[in-house]
Amino acid sequence: MNKDLFQFLQGFVSSERLLRFEQILALRTRHLCVAVEDVYQLHNTSAILRSCDSFGIQDVHVLEHRFNDRLDTQIAMGADKWLSVYKHESTKDCITHLKARGYKIVATVPDDNVQSFHQMEFDHKSALFFGTEKSGLSDDVLKQSDEFITIPTFGFTKSLNISVSAAIILQLLTEKLRSIELKWGLRDDEKQTIREEWIKKSIKNVDQITERFLSNSL
Repeated sequence: MNKDLFQFLQGFVSSERLLRFEQILALRTRHLCVAVEDVYQLHNTSAILRSCDSFGIQDVHVLEHRFNDRLDTQIAMGADKWLSVYKHESTKDCITHLKARGYKIVATVPDDNVQSFHQMEFDHKSALFFGTEKSGLSDDVLKQSDEFITIPTFGFTKSLNISVSAAIILQLLTEKLRSIELKWGLRDDEKQTIREEWIKKSIKNVDQITERFLSNSL
């Protein structure tokens, strides 16, 4: 988006909302991202996206193997409005994409023999993988993971609902991330790209307005 168009579109958004954009962008991170593999229950997908937004995670990767039509329906309902959502047709594609961008793959599993999520360090950018409600993460994810974390439990139930697990883990890890000396925030160019997307999503009939502005600028 060129500068003139950006300034023009800003005029259609309230100053209060623009200020809120800046407050939220200052707390967004890509040092952590989330990958969701074949989550069947629609409310779980939606809840995970809301948790990512609430705790400042900008990027969500959706692995659509078996339930792509259902996930498409849910995402189209607007739960991803403020997030950058990437869809992948296979686990291999997703992991290759993430590793090429410097992420270590972190599998979340219900296993008392792996480290608690409280112990996770931030030595590298980390992609947190969450699996299906019944069977968990696929073998493909588990084989290619660099690290495993779990939520310690002390009752008969060893596994939590996936959206509950995501909320618990993201709340603590993002709080911990922001408490250490690390450049976890977005770069200026990343903020601008997201800022432009948020402004466009805040304007009704933005395509027609943009087209009219560009026509008048010729």
